[in-house]
Amino acid sequence: MARTVHHRLFWPVLSLLALVVLNAAVRPSFIRVAVRDGHLYGALVDILRQSAPLMMVALGMTLVIATRGIDLSVGAVMAVSGAVALTLIDRSADPGDVGTVIVAIAAGVGIGVVLGMWNGFLVTVLRVQPIVATLVLMLAGRGVALLVTGGFITTVVSPPLKFVASGYLLGLPFALFLSASAIAVVALVERRTALGLLTEAVGINPEASRLAGVRSRGIVFTAYVASGALAGLAGILYSSNIMAADANAAGEFIELYAILAVVLGRTSLLGGKFSIAGTVVGVLVIQTLQSTVLFLGVSSAQSPVFFAVVVAVVVLVQSPQLHSRVRRLSGRRRRAVPAPEKPARDVEVSA
Repeated sequence: MARTVHHRLFWPVLSLLALVVLNAAVRPSFIRVAVRDGHLYGALVDILRQSAPLMMVALGMTLVIATRGIDLSVGAVMAVSGAVALTLIDRSADPGDVGTVIVAIAAGVGIGVVLGMWNGFLVTVLRVQPIVATLVLMLAGRGVALLVTGGFITTVVSPPLKFVASGYLLGLPFALFLSASAIAVVALVERRTALGLLTEAVGINPEASRLAGVRSRGIVFTAYVASGALAGLAGILYSSNIMAADANAAGEFIELYAILAVVLGRTSLLGGKFSIAGTVVGVLVIQTLQSTVLFLGVSSAQSPVFFAVVVAVVVLVQSPQLHSRVRRLSGRRRRAVPAPEKPARDVEVSA
């Protein structure tokens, strides 16, 4: 039992289960899953589908944070990716053609890779601080997206594009398959090869890893490229969901939610050891919490306060310092309780 409590994922999973139980207690329909036309519908299915963009971004953010970095540009990358993809579809002769949509998606993800390479170049070659390097693209990226769309919201009518975010495959949302594929690829690359160990070595001590022969520049550069590619795919998912390229609204505040998901998954912002599974649980916690706000009927004006309070409670529950202080306090109370007095025995005196 003690080993289970001290497991890295114990408190994140417990927080997720607590949110599910709370929602089910307030509204039992939350955990109901219905089958219509061979497709699964329900609040839990919606959470899995809607969490796909944040899942993509958080996976990339995990890799960047593991190298002692940060990527504040993921929201802007999403905006640029969606703008490029939908502009190509809008200007094509047949927006409903599957080939056209595939090319547009590839272009959107490709521009995400290019922007990730730009961030990696600033951080690894020019030695710019990660928060400053990515802040540049965070501010400029949405302007680039507005230039691509001409300052307007580009809307399209394309069933193949709509299928990416809203379609179903084998009874489950297609976005869920994309999200699961991204998790599987990142987990296999980072946990089944030496890359994960090298990434942790760079994050723990960059100088020592360099002296040991690790090419830290290449690893950090790759982390930013992966973050850009995943953010580009997240931008496609977002644009597919609303069938429009909105440079101002796409990926708004998603970098903050991604960082929060990584922290909730027990990955340290100081770099080093990271947890892909923890990030997945952290994303589900955030998405479930957003659904909780809707289910409890919290107004839009009060929802940020409610969200912040619940997140603060979840973070405190997971805090190792809080756990150690609670154990210390309980230990002092036990020592303060006096032991029960033993009854005196009769002493026989021999004459």
